[in-house]
Amino acid sequence: VQLQASGGGVVQTGDSLTLSCKLTGGTLSSFTMGWFRQAPGREREFVSGIGWSGTMTHYADSVKGRFTISRDNAKNTVYLQMNSLKPEDTAVYFCAARDNVYYSTTPSDYHYWGQGTEVTVSS
Repeated sequence: VQLQASGGGVVQTGDSLTLSCKLTGGTLSSFTMGWFRQAPGREREFVSGIGWSGTMTHYADSVKGRFTISRDNAKNTVYLQMNSLKPEDTAVYFCAARDNVYYSTTPSDYHYWGQGTEVTVSS
């Protein structure tokens, strides 16, 4: 299984971005998916998670109401729609897959990781 994240970039405060994560070598519907981020000098933190069918989602308090996670199992792709971006959202964003029916906020619970895509929000 491989994950390829894309969609990052440099934007201004208040702008929007949509990140994508394409899974290859497996079937997306077999995995719970998560998005994490890591800012310079900080630990990797949970951003959002989505269950197998897409009906169960979870968000970190810092992004709740601004970010939306979704998945298209037919396309083997997970998305993270990010609105009203703030400078504190600046980080490298990683997608991750967990071979378990329950999502987790703990990075070590995920079995596969993408390479990360960088998001920079300028003030």
